[in-house]
Parts: sequence; C-alpha cells; structure tokens
Amino acid sequence: MPLTLDTLNEASAADAVALLDGIYEHSPWVAEAALRQRPFRTLAQLKYALAQAVATAPQERQLALLRAHPELAGKAMVQRTLTPTSTGEQQTAGLTACTPEEFERLQTLNAQYNTRFGWPFILAVRGPRGTGLNRAQIIASFERRLRNPPAVEFAECLRQVHRIAELRLNERFGYTPARGNLVWDWLERLARHSDPGYAERGELTVTYLTEAHRACAAEIAEHMRANGFDEVAIDAVGNVVGRYHPAGGATSARYLLTGSHYDTVRHAGKYDGRLGIFVPMACVRELAAAGRRLPFGIELVAFAEEEGQRFKATFLGSGALVGDFRPEWLEQRDADGVSLRAAMLQAGLDPSAIPALRRDPRHYLGFVEVHIEQGPVLHTLNLPLGVVRSINGSVRFEGAFIGVAAHAGTTPMDQRHDAAVAAAELVLAVQARARADGDSVGTVGRLEVPNGSVNVIPGRCRFTLDLRAPTDPQRDALIADVLGSLADISARHGVEHTLEETMRAAAAPSDPAWQARWEAAVAALGLPVHRMPSGAGHDAMKLHQILPQAMLFVRGENGGISHNPLESTTSDDMELAVAAFEHLLNQLAGDPDVQT
Repeated sequence: MPLTLDTLNEASAADAVALLDGIYEHSPWVAEAALRQRPFRTLAQLKYALAQAVATAPQERQLALLRAHPELAGKAMVQRTLTPTSTGEQQTAGLTACTPEEFERLQTLNAQYNTRFGWPFILAVRGPRGTGLNRAQIIASFERRLRNPPAVEFAECLRQVHRIAELRLNERFGYTPARGNLVWDWLERLARHSDPGYAERGELTVTYLTEAHRACAAEIAEHMRANGFDEVAIDAVGNVVGRYHPAGGATSARYLLTGSHYDTVRHAGKYDGRLGIFVPMACVRELAAAGRRLPFGIELVAFAEEEGQRFKATFLGSGALVGDFRPEWLEQRDADGVSLRAAMLQAGLDPSAIPALRRDPRHYLGFVEVHIEQGPVLHTLNLPLGVVRSINGSVRFEGAFIGVAAHAGTTPMDQRHDAAVAAAELVLAVQARARADGDSVGTVGRLEVPNGSVNVIPGRCRFTLDLRAPTDPQRDALIADVLGSLADISARHGVEHTLEETMRAAAAPSDPAWQARWEAAVAALGLPVHRMPSGAGHDAMKLHQILPQAMLFVRGENGGISHNPLESTTSDDMELAVAAFEHLLNQLAGDPDVQT
C-alpha cells in the first residue's frame, strides 16, 4: 500500500525514519534531519527538505553519503550484495546484462573514477524520464564526467543522489508525474526533426523555415488540434497559434497569451523554448478533456524564430506580434544566399500579411512564459522552479586595443605598449565590476591578436564586451564603470582603443501582479519562492513592449547547461511546471477583474 503524507506526518520520529528507509542509501540521518520540518503539505516539499538536509550537512557526511552508494556494474552487483532497490535500478538500465566488453569498460571507468575522486560514480540510471538510461548513455556519462573538476563532480554526484531519492520516493508514495511524462514524450517526438548535416549525426538543429522547421510547425499544430484547441493556424511569419475559447464563447472576453519558440541553436538541446509550448498545452488538454471553460481564453503561440541562427534578425516570431518586424529584414540573406523573403515564400508564407499579426493589447490579459532556466542557479539550490523578476537589459560592444608591435626579446618591460596586456586587464576589470553588483554579469567573450607571433609583443588585440543587468539603470552604471576602466587601462599602458556598440536591449522587469501569481503558484506546491533575473533574452522581452509579462523558470540538469545537447530536465520538474501553470490559470479564473 503506498505511503501517504498523512501517515508520514503523524508517525513517531522513529517510525517516520523507518518509513523513509532506503530512500537515501544507508543514510538514515538524512530523513532524521528532514523530518524535523514536518508536517509536509506536498511531496515536492518533502523532496526539497531531504535535499536541504544533505546540502546543510558537513562535507564529511556528504562524502559518506556518496561512498554509501554501490559502483555501477561493480563488485556488489556481481556478488549480489546490492540492496533490492539498487538491484532493480541497475537491472532497469540493463547493467546486469552487460556484454563482456561493456562490463570490462565499466570496470576500467570505475577504477579510474575512484582513483581520481575517491568516491564511486553516481548516476540516476533510471534517467530524467524514470524509464531508464541505456548502457551506451551510462558509459558516455561516465566518460564525460571523469573530466570534471573534483568540486564540480562532487556537486553533480549529490544532485544524482537526490534524483535517485526522488524516483524512490515516487515509488514509495505511488506517485507518477503523468503530465510531466506526457510533456517529456512530446518534446522527444518533436526532436526527431533536424536540419540536414545535423540529423545524420543525431544532432538537433532547427533553423527558421527549413524543412525540419516546417515539420515541427506541422507537428505542433497537430498536437494543438488533438488536445482541444478550438482554432489552430500557422500565421504569416510561421508562428503556430492555438486558441482555446472562453466560457460561453464570449466575444468580449480577453485572452491569456503564452508560449515560446520552437527554433533552436545549432547542435542544441531539446527544451530551450519548446518546454514553454508544451507545458501550457498540457493544461489546455486537461481543460478540454474535462469540458471546462474559463472566463478568459488561452492563446498559445509557438514562436517560429527567436535564436537568430539563419538570418541576422532575431525574435521574428514574437516581434511580429508587437509590430516589430522591419521590412528591410526581408532582404537579408542566409549563408547560402537565400533571402528571408524567398525563404518565406518558399514556405508558403505571405510577407505582406505580417503587419496584420500585431496584437491589440486591449484583447489580452498579459503574457506568461515557461522556460528552462539555462543556468546553474536552481540546480545549485535544489529547487525545481524559480520566478523571474526581470529579463536583463544588455549591451554588446566590439573593440580593439592598439599598441606597438615590437621584439619580445629586446623591448624592456617598462617600455612596452602591449595591447594584449591591456585586454587581459580589461577582462579582470569587467569581472570585478560585474561581481560587485551581485546580479550583473559581464563577459569578454572573444579575444584575438591578429597575426600574433610567439616572439612579438602584441600590437593589436580585438575584444568583445557583453554587459547585462536586471534593470536599465543598473546596466548603464555597469557600462559607465567598465568604459571608465577601459579608458584608464589604455592610458596606463600607453595604448589606444576603439569601441563600437553593436547591440542594445532594454531590461524587461516582470509585472508585479503577474510575478506574484507565479509566486503564489510555486508556494502552493510547498516550495520556497526563489526570485531571480534572467540573463538570457526571451520572447517575453518582446511581448513586454505591449503587455504585462512574467516568466517561470524550470531547473535544468547537468549543471543547468543549455544551448547544448546535454541540456535536460526531468519529467518530475516538468510536472511541477504544469501544476504551477494550472494554479496560475485557476487564480485568474477566480479574479473578478478578468471576468467578462
């Protein structure tokens, strides 16, 4: 019989620890510490309390927890001394049926890993979907993580321990993240489409209006029709638009606008953008299945382009909705010389109809977007969800230091005009100034010494600057200080400099009322509310121009990496995102200000 929270909350301290026996391998102290937080309202709250018990423990205890785990396909498995739970997990991944070559490889990796780190390799072999990784995926993870620095790998192992515990808790409580599994499956299916040159290597790349891009649009439209949307269409810029009508079909009712993009960067992950399409879709699916209508409509837009991979223009999809599609963009050409206009016409789109896509804000309540975090913050905090308080404003520059190229052996150190030294000092100045703000970020992403030589003092060094902050005043103060440092560095090193601004984007602070709705949704799940800026740009920053907006972030795996095939999240975290979106819809439904 499945365990219930009521049973756990009402049990004696000793009995409660016994009820959670085996969730954390041979480590009852984790349950003992977490159970001091009783009563638990939700399973998510219990999972977080357990993770925090580990996070706040001394490092010696954390290390003991790691060492309590068995090796994968190790001696304990061979000798059949694993716990029944560990045996089942390794069987699910097929580790009990390794070929001799696979078994030998795993033994070698186990030995190398223990020598390097001093604890066993830990991986939740049932994976982010809970159905099991295959042996090739396990070996690839093993080989990749062997290259991690020890501190990074220690943190990753603890995260894997929490994922193992999460899956064990799900079984103990008889819980299945059904909607998260559904979203996962939709995303996996959509990732079958990829551009030529990448598809053959099993890599995901979907750029604007390619055959793979059009196949994605058709599949998303198919999902919308199958899951209860009343109207489905592909618009003049390639956005897939689904509308779920309000109660009674009231023509005066406003709509909640939501969505994200379905194009990708090259060699991408599966969740950037696309997660924000399928989480709302799962909610509409449930509404339609129950025959339930809300006092407002829902308009879900799968934006056709956000990444700027094929043409220089970006945010073509969301930009069209706010009237920010510039006719001159139609003459841009891709790497093959195909113009944007020609690509649109070939895809059956009508560029002349783009101006009509502009939305009238009077017909909408606001815009909300769900997105994978694309960073390590939630991963580090053991939190599945975060509430975005602002999308950072940013400015980019391209510049150069111009010194004097001279002989490296004959020029005294105090008589040099070294452009590369000036650039190196600028990197450190940018880092120090951005860190001083706490949530500003600054990056010198490119450094280049043209025609550099091992025995020549660099006479020129090109660089880029990327400066971002949650508000425009904070960003502008950062810029002013960095440019001041740039001038000072040039003067001290006796070099000149050039600087050209190449991009400027305003910050998009979340609307307070909409941010509060996301916060209430997260709190209702029993989770702490973590407010954070978004360092990346999103479609929400375009809709911000005409509508109140707010975003919800979902934790990523693998250190939160994004724009990378390792980008991942779990079906459990997706389930929580669906639940949060559902809660937001119910808040709106009960708000008299949105009634027709």
